[in-house]
Amino acid sequence: MRAKITYAVAAAVLVVYFVLVGSRGVMLIETGTALTVAFGMAVLILPVIGLWFLWKNTQFVRKANRLAAELDAEGGLPVDELKRTPGGRIDRDSADEVFARRKAETEDAPDDWRSWFRLAVAYHDARDTPRARKAMQRAIALHEGKPVQA
Repeated sequence: MRAKITYAVAAAVLVVYFVLVGSRGVMLIETGTALTVAFGMAVLILPVIGLWFLWKNTQFVRKANRLAAELDAEGGLPVDELKRTPGGRIDRDSADEVFARRKAETEDAPDDWRSWFRLAVAYHDARDTPRARKAMQRAIALHEGKPVQA
């Protein structure tokens, strides 16, 4: 729940920021000189890109959470079996061991969104965020019945 509140607050702050930046862009355009209009148009592009990114990221998180809820209802969520350092960080060797099992599971069932979901969690635990995101995107695509790129 805390993560959802944090995400909502961060998203709200970003939206306020985008509105403020957008209003500055409009003010620059209203000034009417060629230079300020050019700057104003450039400034307006930033909130548009930011809002698009925020929307796409929010959709990704919602879909991933839906998969997690479905997997939890089936009793298939990965169990946290990772060893931790005294400071609470995940032990690298432990994460690598779990990752190897998850990877083998995914290779055995490449069309199963559940195995891709668990692989995404293993990538995340191994601190490989880009691959975790790609694995989760693949899990989402498989779950939705969309074509998946190799």
